[in-house]
Amino acid sequence: MRGNRPDIPTPTNNIIISYLRKWDTLENYVLQESSLQKLFTKTYPKNDDIDEILIKVCSLNDFYSTNIFSPFTVAKHILSLKIDSRLKNRDTQLVNDIALVSVKEDKSINFYSFATKYCHQHFQMDYPIYDNYVEKMLLYFKKRDRFHPFKKPDLKYYPVFKEVILAFRTYYHLTSFDLKDIDRYLWLAGKEYFPRKY
Repeated sequence: MRGNRPDIPTPTNNIIISYLRKWDTLENYVLQESSLQKLFTKTYPKNDDIDEILIKVCSLNDFYSTNIFSPFTVAKHILSLKIDSRLKNRDTQLVNDIALVSVKEDKSINFYSFATKYCHQHFQMDYPIYDNYVEKMLLYFKKRDRFHPFKKPDLKYYPVFKEVILAFRTYYHLTSFDLKDIDRYLWLAGKEYFPRKY
């Protein structure tokens, strides 16, 4: 530990595998993910019915504690965007479009983390999840190894966020892992090295 900065080992294939094994032992997260996958890809794979979208928004909000205080407003917003063809085409800009929700005439809220999770549940291999722990890990390795020239605000623009995750995977020779694997490693290691102070 240097000052307040942890010493995080350089990610290797073996380190990623060890974190993925750790993930498999977390029964609550594993079951949560499998139930959401069933809901998003088998039960209600489309986004053209407000009832179905609302169930998905509420489930995601509950499992991930994404602080969506008005799920109905978010569900109506998603319905209005007609997202299915864009999801099918793996449109990365879609995340930012879902994220920005008008809650009053003159006020919008950016539910960015939620939007990454909503798209992720439809296509896990193509939409990595943004989370504070993931952000902290990426910023740590950017500062230490300069694997990509992004700035912190860039991570809130999803096309760049995904580009950074791909660059991270390439830089550390982790291309045998898919984006979901990299995402899980970053999240678990982030929780370990950057614990929240309550």
